[in-house]
Amino acid sequence: MRHVIALDVGGTGMKAALVAEDGALLHEARRPTGRERGPDAVVETILGFAAELHAHGRARYGTGAVAAGVAVPGIVEPGDGIAVYAANLGWRDVPLRALLGERLGGLPVALGHDVRTGGLAEGRVGAGRGADRFLFVPLGTGIAGAIGIGGTIEAGAHGCAGEIGHIVVRPGGPACGCGQRGCLETLASAAAVSRAWAEASGDPDADAADCAEAVVSGDERAARVWQDAVDALADGLVTALTLLDPRTLIIGGGLAEAGETLFTPLRAAVEERVTFQKLPAIVPAALGDTAGCLGAGLLAWDLLASSEVSA
Repeated sequence: MRHVIALDVGGTGMKAALVAEDGALLHEARRPTGRERGPDAVVETILGFAAELHAHGRARYGTGAVAAGVAVPGIVEPGDGIAVYAANLGWRDVPLRALLGERLGGLPVALGHDVRTGGLAEGRVGAGRGADRFLFVPLGTGIAGAIGIGGTIEAGAHGCAGEIGHIVVRPGGPACGCGQRGCLETLASAAAVSRAWAEASGDPDADAADCAEAVVSGDERAARVWQDAVDALADGLVTALTLLDPRTLIIGGGLAEAGETLFTPLRAAVEERVTFQKLPAIVPAALGDTAGCLGAGLLAWDLLASSEVSA
C-alpha cells in the first residue's frame, strides 16, 4: 500500500504516522525529542525515528514510504527546506530536508512550520473543510497563524506569513520575546492568561484552564482576566480579518478547549469591532493535537503530486 511518513516535531515530543493516500493513519507512534541532550541530538533523533518508520512500512506493507513530510516549530525557508530558526529546539540553519532525504535513501521530503502545517490539515480535513479562504489561529504557549487560500497555506516570501501573535495590540504593553512590547501573544495566549490568573488569584500554580473554570463559577477576578484576554484577541483578529478577509476563522490550541466560555464572548467582541469588514464564521479547531501530523502527511502527498506532474 502506498504511504508516506509524517512527523510532527514539538519542543519536547514527536508524533509520527504512516499516512495512506486517502488520509488514513496506518501506523502511529510517539517519541521524545531528546532536547535535553542538545540540538544535534534532536536532529539525530528525528532522523532515526524517520528511518524506523520507513523500515516499519517496508516490513508491514512490502514497500517503503514514497515521501516524507515534517512539521517543525520554527521558521522554515519554503524553497530550501532549511529550519532557519527553532528556538525551543536550539536550531539555527539546520538543513533538515537534505539530512532526511539522505537518511531515507533519497526519498522526497517536505518541510513545514508546525502551525501552518496544522492549519493545512484543519483547512482540508478539519474545521475549515470547504472554505476557500480561512485563518487558523492556535492559542497555546504563544500565538501563530496559518493563512489558507484555495486548499493551500500561504507561507510568505520568507516563511513568516501569518504571525498574528506579533501584531502589537497594546503599544507599550508587556515585553515580548520578539523584541516588541504589547504583542497579542503576551496578552491573549494560554500562557498569558495563566500568568495573569496566577497573579490575580494569588495561586502560582493556577493556569488558563483554572481561570476558565473560575469564570464559569462566577469569580469576578477571573472574569476580568478572561475579558482582558478576549478583548486583546478580538483586536488582533479584527486587524487580521481586515487584511485577509477570511471566510472562516478557526481557533485552536489550549485556550480553545474552554469551548463557549471563550467563543461566546469572542464572537461578540469581534462583531462589536467590525465596521465595513465582513464577519467570518468563528469556529473551534476540529483535529486537536493530530493536526500537525495529518498536515505533515498532506505536505508529503502534495510534494509527491507536484513531482509527478512536473516529471
